[in-house]
Amino acid sequence: MKTKNSCYTYFAIKGDFDPDIVSKRLGLEPDNSWKKGELRKNGSKYDFSCWEYGRCDEYDVFTENQMRKTIAGLLDKVEELNNIRNDYDVSFVLEIVPSIYVGDTNPCLAPSLDIIDFCHATRTHIDIDYYLYEKDDD
Repeated sequence: MKTKNSCYTYFAIKGDFDPDIVSKRLGLEPDNSWKKGELRKNGSKYDFSCWEYGRCDEYDVFTENQMRKTIAGLLDKVEELNNIRNDYDVSFVLEIVPSIYVGDTNPCLAPSLDIIDFCHATRTHIDIDYYLYEKDDD
């Protein structure tokens, strides 16, 4: 059965910090980043800095598989992530963003224990920001 459902996941660091310093400390390039005070596309200024990493757009009905892909490059960086959190007073979030169509197979949004262990070890919040749509007839 073909589904219209989709989901993406990513890890983010948010606060008042320089994303370039985080990239250097982790030895990783973000998928997206900005500094507090930079202009948004709409002309307003960001009121926080952000460093996004590990975006996974490969929909899987078991979204834990996407979450695993997102955090895979961070698993050996737990100590440095904690140092960054302490040094810059930032927060970490694992974002799960499913788009669900009524009538399609519902995705399983529960993280597995290995993902929960990573989140616990790094004090990472899990945020599920889902969108629900009526299924159309096409």
